[in-house]
Amino acid sequence: MNYSVAARRKRAKIILRELKKLFPKAGMMLNFSNHWELVVAVSLSAQCTDKKVNEVTAKLFKKYPRLEDYVQADVLEFERDIFQTGFYHQKARNALAAARVLTEKFNGVVPATMEELRELPGVGRKTANVVLGNAFGTAVGIAVDTHVGRLARVFGLTRETSPEKIERDLMRIIPQNEWFQTTYRFIEYGRTFCTARRHDHDRCPLTVMLAELTHVT
Repeated sequence: MNYSVAARRKRAKIILRELKKLFPKAGMMLNFSNHWELVVAVSLSAQCTDKKVNEVTAKLFKKYPRLEDYVQADVLEFERDIFQTGFYHQKARNALAAARVLTEKFNGVVPATMEELRELPGVGRKTANVVLGNAFGTAVGIAVDTHVGRLARVFGLTRETSPEKIERDLMRIIPQNEWFQTTYRFIEYGRTFCTARRHDHDRCPLTVMLAELTHVT
């Protein structure tokens, strides 16, 4: 397979065109009512399904309606509140620490830049990209979760394995106005058709097209 930038750019254009047809309305599945709740929900979604996160946050956001409630929260109690999302020790510490930093450094306002968002404990590039896109309509990168990283390789758009390098590869070949939706279309394709579990790839809608592209490029 040709992994030149030009070849990958051509592949990306065709793949994104087909994904738009399959998932014209793909988007955020997490529930939230303000920017801080978005940060919390996305942070809790690491290694957890959106469905489970929404079940947990339905109770969490009622129990902690204000940012200051997180600042004053007891860490052990908060761990119990988010236990079902997994990795609850680290997630609890990060969420409560982020609430303190947001209060002390940003006057309680979720910042609108990648650099400032990443000052919040537990917020990496993926979370920051999701927050920027959904809260502020800003795309400075592409959120690379496990679906995006895996499918970027399946689609022949990268040979990298680290999220940061995969993101850089995708940013080079996908137009910036497509960055935000690309994440969600990849995720929907991964959930609906091409799962991480062993399956019959011949049943995936893009399989034949990808084979043809491989021969061409």
